[in-house]
Amino acid sequence: MAKLRYIDALALALREEMRRDPDVFLVGEEVAQYQGTLELSKGFLEEFGPRRVIDTPISEVGIIGLGIGSAMAGLRPVCEMMRMDFATPAYDQIVQHAAKIRYMFGGQFQVPMVIRGPSGVGLQLSAQHSQAIEVLFAHVPGLKVAVPATPADAKGMLLTAIRDNNPVMFLESLRMYFMKPDDLEAIQPGLSEVPDDPDFSVPLGQANVLREGKDVTIVAYSWMTIQALKAANVLAKEGIFAEVIDLRSLLPLDMNTVLASIKKTHRAVVVQEQWPLYGCAAEVSAQISERAFYDLDSPVLRVTGAFVPMPYAKNLENLAFPTEVDIVAAAKRALGGK
Repeated sequence: MAKLRYIDALALALREEMRRDPDVFLVGEEVAQYQGTLELSKGFLEEFGPRRVIDTPISEVGIIGLGIGSAMAGLRPVCEMMRMDFATPAYDQIVQHAAKIRYMFGGQFQVPMVIRGPSGVGLQLSAQHSQAIEVLFAHVPGLKVAVPATPADAKGMLLTAIRDNNPVMFLESLRMYFMKPDDLEAIQPGLSEVPDDPDFSVPLGQANVLREGKDVTIVAYSWMTIQALKAANVLAKEGIFAEVIDLRSLLPLDMNTVLASIKKTHRAVVVQEQWPLYGCAAEVSAQISERAFYDLDSPVLRVTGAFVPMPYAKNLENLAFPTEVDIVAAAKRALGGK
């Protein structure tokens, strides 16, 4: 096991897959000569050359269109969005073409491409650069949506996504990028560890019980998984033992792991960075209520971001997305104020 930062785990997976499979290539804005705006692709141009590490103009429509066409022709493009917010100009390409081509052509064409980049609340990056928009893609049949929370999942799920024969939206947590391994280990031992095996993979559609408990189930993904683990540590000091489930992917969505936990704890708190209306937490909450109603001892509670464009001011930004404080309060409400 190696202890890695999240960004280093992503870079390792991409580098290993590009070495293994000559059909894999990276395309995006400033990924080559500039080595990536966050230096994820540092050294890639020197190792793989300009035919496999390709700088593009500022045109997400062009990047995704190039990716779709090359994937249909048999290559495996990894299309980087400088911020996942910027995938919205190419939304037509993603949902009308990438997601539907295999179905519309009766399986004659596959679209093995990954659209990846940092997502979620930034660090004073304001309204157009600080959005959790995964629900826009999780709503669309034909796509897969990965939202890894840990360095191990970042590496293992990216490998799985690149090898998949379907388009995968791979939304990486910006706040996790540079979090130090020691800080992750302080939250939970082993949280920064990544297996050394170059073929280590994590399947899409398989949730992970990161912490076992008996009193309340906290369901989260991406950066909110880290906040849920912090909340579980706080609750444990007060004698409340929370089970923390990391969904890992939103499409496919593993509800069986969640429902099995509800049968044990009888209470659920679902957490997301997104705005509350029509979010992923709403879908998970609805499925819990529909499929495990008689196992519940209290209503399912949601913890979400505020329904506002993300403010620039730091004090307002901190009020606009959930933290472990909000999750702790929700868990206590689920327990009837215990």
